[in-house]
Amino acid sequence: AGYAQHGQGKEAIMLFYQMQLESAKPNKVTFVNVLKACAEVASLEEGTKIHAHIIQCGLESDVFVGNALIDMYAKC
Repeated sequence: AGYAQHGQGKEAIMLFYQMQLESAKPNKVTFVNVLKACAEVASLEEGTKIHAHIIQCGLESDVFVGNALIDMYAKC
């Protein structure tokens, strides 16, 4: 969250993938922040990959995640 909130979007995305390599399970707060990072760096490719992961985790109906998805797609 800290990276995404302080203008370091690329670092936030890299940390998200590092978490996955270490088998850490992301929650809705993780997804909201990594989507914010994708929007910040205008990375539609990474955003769509993360969107697919959100669907796999069953979090696509969460209001906060949904708002972050809308924001990310609008900015990319």
